[in-house]
Amino acid sequence: MDLDYVKRVGIAAAYEGGRVLRDHLGKLAHIHKKGRIDLVTEADTGSEKRIKATIKSAFPNHTILAEESGLETGQADGRWIIDPLDGTTNYAHQLGLFAVSIAFALAGEIIFGIVLNPLSGELYVAAQAQGATLNGHSIRVSSKSVVSESLLVTGFPYAHETIIDDLMFRFKNCLRASQGVRRLGSAALDLCFVACGRFDGFWEQELKPWDTAAGQLIAREAGATVTNFAGLDFSIEQKEILATNGRIQTEMLALLDLKDNL
Repeated sequence: MDLDYVKRVGIAAAYEGGRVLRDHLGKLAHIHKKGRIDLVTEADTGSEKRIKATIKSAFPNHTILAEESGLETGQADGRWIIDPLDGTTNYAHQLGLFAVSIAFALAGEIIFGIVLNPLSGELYVAAQAQGATLNGHSIRVSSKSVVSESLLVTGFPYAHETIIDDLMFRFKNCLRASQGVRRLGSAALDLCFVACGRFDGFWEQELKPWDTAAGQLIAREAGATVTNFAGLDFSIEQKEILATNGRIQTEMLALLDLKDNL
């Protein structure tokens, strides 16, 4: 597999999807609900269609897992994992915190990831064992060593009603312990912001593979420690993620532990 070619195609696909998002921003004619507060727009579906077409033109036999259209099985070992618009609610309200997220896996292992904010122009890229970049410049996680000096970020799932007590317990713990907690609305960008040191830690639960596939690789390649809430190595099939600069990982795991919330 020519990884450089995979990179070029993936980045081209991200920009194609991003172009659709820019074109539709502020001009949405239809906003549908997949759940009570889970939105999908013609920008989501249009971006996904353009991304898939770009990838399929280069790799017609690859498998594609995309948020809106689901799994399209191919005959080769390559698999693309696509979120055409991460941060749909922000996008629908014309907030500039949204992204295209594309990851590539070979034989089940994610080896390349791209996250593009088409409004700001920030392009995050990582390849396995090659580090992570922001617009071509190397990025690294922060050096904060304690949570009390750290800025954290989290997200809340759409179907939060059944787990609201656990969510609020963890949020309260982290808010009390840290310098502050933000909630931006895009897991892909949250992970990238940990990667470049803007945040020192990120946690969220009830996530899907396309939410984290690219961002977790970018964070790891920038030096982040990425686990589930039990401290075990994270994989994209898991629904909960903790990503930190590594120095505050143990402290964060303790803050997320529900043992005192029983």
